[in-house]
Amino acid sequence: MQNETGTSKAEWHKSDTNCSALVPVKRGKSLSQLMKTNHKRMSRVLGFCLTLGTEDAWYEFSALAAVRLTELERAALAFAALYSLEYEHAEMTAAAVIGSAGDPPPSFLGGMVDARLWAEWANRSELKAYALAAYEAMSTQDQARFYQHISEVEIAA
Repeated sequence: MQNETGTSKAEWHKSDTNCSALVPVKRGKSLSQLMKTNHKRMSRVLGFCLTLGTEDAWYEFSALAAVRLTELERAALAFAALYSLEYEHAEMTAAAVIGSAGDPPPSFLGGMVDARLWAEWANRSELKAYALAAYEAMSTQDQARFYQHISEVEIAA
């Protein structure tokens, strides 16, 4: 006997629907059976955090992730989350985690004291950006003196 695809009921075909009960079903392991225990736990924790939506819940997620996930897994998770955001929001989120000093404040205590205080709070990209901008803004003579100073410090270290 033939069905609408032109194959007999004895021959199983992908589009057969009349005799799908006769098609043997290969039962494999479910995804949850293949998952690592720590991944299952973190999936549940993520669900709790999404449900609660509180700052405390997300801090707890962070603490548990540090224990249950590898650094590579946490980095991939962070990358995926940041990649899903608009650039400005991703930048603000990363700065909140990494730390950011923002723009240097006006100098009240005398240049170097304020600069050093600001530099303690600045993240790496801020330090590099302001250092380069400050260097480029210097006169040629000041650039030469600065280069001499950092060369002497490097030699002394």
